[in-house]
Amino acid sequence: MSQIMTMQQTIEAKLTDALAPDHLEVINESHMHNVAEGSESHFKLIIVAGRFQDLNLIGRHQLVNSILAHELKDGIHALSLRTLTPEEWTDRGGETTASPPCLGGAKAEN
Repeated sequence: MSQIMTMQQTIEAKLTDALAPDHLEVINESHMHNVAEGSESHFKLIIVAGRFQDLNLIGRHQLVNSILAHELKDGIHALSLRTLTPEEWTDRGGETTASPPCLGGAKAEN
């Protein structure tokens, strides 16, 4: 019997298979938004991969979006991407910026 993967697990598996990243964080930020408890619709991805070496920012995002095309069409509402080469990751000391608080939907009205 096969186990059904969560959206987070699916994202991790697809990106690992396609990019063989040096570092990958798939962070479910759905709880920061006006969605049902337990939702998997808003994600922040931190991906460090040599595959990004000769791609500009748009090319990197297009590559990730193509890998996750099915999930973006059917399930993911928002995707925040931090796409870095290993050298860029090292230059930043292995850190990225935090996501801003959600200002949309009903939370902005309260």
